Amino acid sequence: MTKFKLEYIWLDGYEPVPNLRGKTKIEEFARFPELEELPLWGFDGSSTRQAEGSNSDCVLKPVALFPDPARTNGVLVMCEVLLPDGTPHPSNSRADIPDDPDTWFGFEQEYFFYVDGLPLGFPPAGFPAPQGEYYTGVGHKNVGSLAREIVEAHLDLCLEAGINHEGINAEVAKGQWEFQIFGRGSKRAADEMWIARYLLLRLCERYGVDVNWHCKPLGVEVDWNGSGMHTNFSTKYMREVGGEEDFLALMGAFEEHMAEHIAVYGPDNHLRLTGLHETQSIDTFSWGVADRGASIRVPHSFVNNDYKGYLEDRRPNSQGDPYRIAGRIIESIEAVPLPGTSLAELASGNGSPHREKRPLLVSEPVVG
Repeated sequence: MTKFKLEYIWLDGYEPVPNLRGKTKIEEFARFPELEELPLWGFDGSSTRQAEGSNSDCVLKPVALFPDPARTNGVLVMCEVLLPDGTPHPSNSRADIPDDPDTWFGFEQEYFFYVDGLPLGFPPAGFPAPQGEYYTGVGHKNVGSLAREIVEAHLDLCLEAGINHEGINAEVAKGQWEFQIFGRGSKRAADEMWIARYLLLRLCERYGVDVNWHCKPLGVEVDWNGSGMHTNFSTKYMREVGGEEDFLALMGAFEEHMAEHIAVYGPDNHLRLTGLHETQSIDTFSWGVADRGASIRVPHSFVNNDYKGYLEDRRPNSQGDPYRIAGRIIESIEAVPLPGTSLAELASGNGSPHREKRPLLVSEPVVG
């Protein structure tokens, strides 16, 4: 029997953005454990804004596990938070989202490295050279040395943990970077994003560097980009059948539910979605071919392939909860009847994608 270090990881009750929390449990197993072998575990919810001190017990339910490459016999255990009666805690954003193992998402996570309250590479006063050469930049003047070391180490950690990490690049602003995560199923894709975030935060502890996830950390008064978490998606129907009629109906549903999307696409998005810096205004919905200033970017390949392929929702921001984002996208997709559905089928529900699931596929590589 081997003693394994199980790092139970969960989202706390802070609002509007939950923090990642983690604590280690030692358990013995004959081999690397299976998910169903991991026990429930309690924690003090009064210290995480998830309970009152007079009734503080909350429960951690393991829902996904990964090898922990930074520890000998380590396991990263993503958990949902439950109430003592076994029902989902109000802060549990994972339990009730729509899911399908055939859904695929591609998340593009942007963020800033910060040291002593400033983006990594910024001078103590003023600003570095204007934006222009930093995006996908090479060389010390553009990316320095420390950031490159961190992102390469993070990439290796994710790959060794079995996370579907698809790539990295320096971003538009100084000290800003991006990594991309691909996942099958809305819950699995979001699990992998949260674990990738956790690994980056824990790695940065070694370097005395913080990760700033805020969507506009430098404010709106200056000419510096914010951070998003663009979300790529497509349905199996769109990929295999497609058609302009279905695409326009889907865009109609996204426009109709614009407010519901924005509500879960991350806090302070009004600071980022201004119509500037490759964004659409927060109160406007639009789509455009290869248009990074639109709400939904439509790749040339999508149109050229008879409206088949993937789409990119550019509105989610860098602090957004991927569980809520993926769930909302599926809800809007499922609101669109399949082309040719009769009124009788709609009335019975048989023509609704709520019955006929429309799995999502990212049919092309995630674009940074």
